Amino acid sequence: MPELERRGEVFVLHLGADENRFHPDWIDSVNTALDAVEQSEGPRALVTCAGEKFYSNGLDLAWLSAHPAQGGEYMASVHALLARVLALPVISVAAIPGHAFAAGAMLSLAHDFRVMRADRGWWCLPEVDIQMAFTPGMSALIQARLAPQVAHAAMTTGRRYGGDDARAAGVVDVVAAEADVLSAAVELAAANAAKAGPTLGTIKARMYGPALAALGSVAAQNTEA
Repeated sequence: MPELERRGEVFVLHLGADENRFHPDWIDSVNTALDAVEQSEGPRALVTCAGEKFYSNGLDLAWLSAHPAQGGEYMASVHALLARVLALPVISVAAIPGHAFAAGAMLSLAHDFRVMRADRGWWCLPEVDIQMAFTPGMSALIQARLAPQVAHAAMTTGRRYGGDDARAAGVVDVVAAEADVLSAAVELAAANAAKAGPTLGTIKARMYGPALAALGSVAAQNTEA
């Protein structure tokens, strides 16, 4: 399960050592960690990281298929998490040591910056191959964070991006050797820790207003239901 530690002004959220799929308990743990980050005072930033094989493989499809009656509530919680990370009032950096697929890739996009391992692992949106259309909120998030042609290719072909290809396409900001992914992410986050606060949150909320509205509409519909 996710665990939060602090390294000076940087909070490091370890998402887990397995596939880190979005199980409801996992989502709750991540939100609890984000509560701690948001409620802290002073300069601070956030890095999320994971075990060496996976950053996150996205939705917990096994849980979802076993609990179809809770599908609406589940998807609302996923959208709410993506929206929360996108609008965090601190600079956030995703340290990607391995595969980031589907909603896991979207979670990385919700961060301000991404550091990816250079020699191994894929960043991929495979929804077209698994016959699962993007929700309007997910589409809005992806299109808000990627250049139009990159978003088009990633969403319509399910292209797998390795570290260097991902950096060239603007999917990630930095590539690093396996041993340096986390340290590079912490360094990037620490350099921006002083930016934390309501002003940063307002800037993000206004910058990504349409995407946040699209992500939030799912939660609103679930509440109304």
